[in-house]
Amino acid sequence: MSRSSITRPPLEVWGGLEPTINRVGDRYFDQIEQSGHAWRTGDLDRFAALGLRTLRYPVLWERTAPNGIAAADWSWPGERLAYLRALGIRPIVGLVHHGSGPPWTSLVDPRFGEHLAAYAAALAARFPWIEDYTPLNEPLTTARFSGLYGLWYPHGRDDATFCRALINQCRAIILAMRAVRSVNSAARLVQTEDLGKTHSTPPLAYQAAFENERRWLSWDLLCGRVDRHHPLWSYLTLAGVRETDLAWFLDNACPPDVLGVNYYLSGERFLDHRLERYPADSHGGNGKSRYADSPAARVLVRGQAGVHGLLCETWARYGRPIAITEAHNGCTREEQMRWLQDVWNATQAARRTGVDVRAVSVWALLGSFDWNTLVTQQSGYYEPGVFDVRSPEPRPTALAGMVSELAAGRYPHHPVLESPGWWRRPDRFQYPPVHSNGTCLSHPVGVRRKSRRTRPLLITGARGTLASAFARLCEQRGLPYILLDRQQLDIAKRASVQAAVERFSPWAVVNAAGYVRVDDAETDTATCFRENTSGPVVLADMCAAHDVRLLTFSTDLVFDGAQAEPYTEQDRPAPLSVYGRSKALAEALVLIALPTALVVRTSAFFGPWDPHNIVTVGLAALEAGSTFRAANDAIVSPTYVPDLVHASLDLLIDGEHGIWHLANQGCVTWFQFIRTAAAIAKVESTRLEGCTTSALCLVAERPMNSALANGRGWVMPSLGDALERYVVERAEFDAEPEGHARRHQLTASALPLLLKALR
Repeated sequence: MSRSSITRPPLEVWGGLEPTINRVGDRYFDQIEQSGHAWRTGDLDRFAALGLRTLRYPVLWERTAPNGIAAADWSWPGERLAYLRALGIRPIVGLVHHGSGPPWTSLVDPRFGEHLAAYAAALAARFPWIEDYTPLNEPLTTARFSGLYGLWYPHGRDDATFCRALINQCRAIILAMRAVRSVNSAARLVQTEDLGKTHSTPPLAYQAAFENERRWLSWDLLCGRVDRHHPLWSYLTLAGVRETDLAWFLDNACPPDVLGVNYYLSGERFLDHRLERYPADSHGGNGKSRYADSPAARVLVRGQAGVHGLLCETWARYGRPIAITEAHNGCTREEQMRWLQDVWNATQAARRTGVDVRAVSVWALLGSFDWNTLVTQQSGYYEPGVFDVRSPEPRPTALAGMVSELAAGRYPHHPVLESPGWWRRPDRFQYPPVHSNGTCLSHPVGVRRKSRRTRPLLITGARGTLASAFARLCEQRGLPYILLDRQQLDIAKRASVQAAVERFSPWAVVNAAGYVRVDDAETDTATCFRENTSGPVVLADMCAAHDVRLLTFSTDLVFDGAQAEPYTEQDRPAPLSVYGRSKALAEALVLIALPTALVVRTSAFFGPWDPHNIVTVGLAALEAGSTFRAANDAIVSPTYVPDLVHASLDLLIDGEHGIWHLANQGCVTWFQFIRTAAAIAKVESTRLEGCTTSALCLVAERPMNSALANGRGWVMPSLGDALERYVVERAEFDAEPEGHARRHQLTASALPLLLKALR
């Protein structure tokens, strides 16, 4: 009977949480603590509720026995492993995850394997019922980062350290499994590795061939395949690995029971000898050739292996059961979902050709921290996963619904899945696109699109700052949209709204229209309430009738500023102005008409793309040597428009509803805001003057404190981080033709625009 004719059980959904404990110098970075999982046993209930029955779970050496086995504290793993067992979840226990062990050992310690085996023996004796182990996660990748790239301890930057770290880890895996199997002879080894592939121009084919052989090295060692005939025998021995050490693996082979494939979009690389085509930070070399190293998806038109190709290669090489042990894409919400869909589809396709793939593991259930710097610094950069831990309790994202559907044997059908991920779109290229053989492309790149119609977002208020930002960022995120101005869609007219909804069949409406002239509203009350109250209610009614989601915006000016602390979503509105009353009434009526609506309160817009926000106006005035006045007695929570749009879109995709406060973290006066922006932009601020709000002679009364706090979870970066990015993105936009024209709109007298920015 052929392998392809064997009937196999359905593809399973496994899960895993990012548990890396890596060492940089003398400092340890612990993702379990950063995510809060160290203190929340309730996370296990959340995982079980998704339908997961297998979980990669950390019982890490560095956390449990940092001072040796005799001083080990088994209380944390004991409680959680028992609970997993009660929940009917099978753990695949990890002992080291990108780590180098406790402080008294390291990856290049000759006794590293014996030390890990002692820990594994103690763990197995305490929990003899556990059957699945990953003693060391991704040993090849860990050896790269620790021994070749110098990023993690022991910070080696040479082949000798890399090879020693890899040999020690693979030996430790075998010794650990031997120790475990002395307790439970049925214990299985689920051995993970980050598996990619290298492509190149013809002059660099030799380097690509080397990289493509080295990627298998950890599994080859475990399987006892590295003998004198192995392509990398000479590489290993020249790097200082003793032949007796390699012979040990031949005599003590421990083939994995399941090969765990971790594949990331950055894992496939393209090497190009034409350095002039790429930025300097991509340039490198091997001592013989200089070349640029870039993600293949950003330059290669076709020829990537992808998930399907790598699964087939792995199966052809080893013929052993396989699982995708990490499926994750650090990107926007819809791209995370599209990636999981692509991995699932590719895995099913591989199974149909006879590849024995058992499962797809949804990775980073609780998200991950600081992988944008390869966890070499702790800046708090967070990528949500199936849950977002920035809320008081982990909040399920749209991925949670997708995982539940897959675990139940159903195919997910979220609207964002109707469009391709960025790695399939023609705008993915950051460099001149080339064919797999390195030749330049001579015609425009196309993309195969699905035949079914993709439902768009319908965005109102086309001429406004917020709507324009939504259109720009939807374009970047690959979210189809329809942008309509008031002539095309009058949100206060039912017939106009109904015609637009029926014509475009959107899956959601983003209401970025509205009356924004706070002072004029005091005398133009009817128009203000028409645009800010009646219009959103009409949209809510129509969305309810057509089962369409709605995102609409409110303001910090629904509060009176009487309390000293920032306002949360639970605080009662008490507006001081006509504008504030129009928004407060809209909030209540919209949620009555459509309880699933997402109502976002925000404040004090600033952004790089429009000329009328207070930061752009203030900096332009100061740069021109003009005096600029800003209130120093009113406290606000400034909101960077790109962050607002991204966060709002994520919440909309997640299916969140009710009132959310979205502003960058930080409360300042207008004066402090402009002074901080000037300091970051290196603009002289001696002509910045503080004044009272009353001195600005505003018509509408403003609250003296309208700072916003988020009781439902901070999903926006800090204000300082936003201002840093504003300065960079403003300069980039000003260099473009559109931005250059905008700068000419700013006059030396900035007060009229300031009043607009203050609303």
